[in-house]
Amino acid sequence: MDTGLLLLRAVIGLTLVAHGAQKFSGLDAAASALEGLGFVPGRRNAILAGLTEAGGGLALALGFLTPAAASVVFGVMLVAGVSAHLKNGFFLMKGGYEYTLVLGFAGLSVAFTGPGRFSVDALLGLDLGGLHWGLLALAASVVAGGIQLAARRRPAPAPDKA
Repeated sequence: MDTGLLLLRAVIGLTLVAHGAQKFSGLDAAASALEGLGFVPGRRNAILAGLTEAGGGLALALGFLTPAAASVVFGVMLVAGVSAHLKNGFFLMKGGYEYTLVLGFAGLSVAFTGPGRFSVDALLGLDLGGLHWGLLALAASVVAGGIQLAARRRPAPAPDKA
């Protein structure tokens, strides 16, 4: 079980690290995309999103403060899924929320199971897994994600091209 948890944490966490890092390699495009979704100012939101995704992903991959890391992973995927993908339906090929759903819940599941023996938490003697930690991670991510979503500004309508 510990090896499986390590693989799950590593794949989900490092995927989020890469996902966050790509925002910095195309910061202007990320800022523009986020502004189009109502996250204004776009540049600040792109930087914060990139740092949050990369930091949460790295913490999850390492198994460090696992419930907090799982909460970050689920929260950012919740915000991405609702703000950018929900309107497109389920399937990824149509721009849907399939991918964000899988990443988010895979990350969150580690808060319920704990990070396993091959983790920083285990090295520090921290027992951070189980139903209460999972529910706390879920609640924190829903509240934080809800705040982010509620703070969005509706994009201005496109000017008429008449």
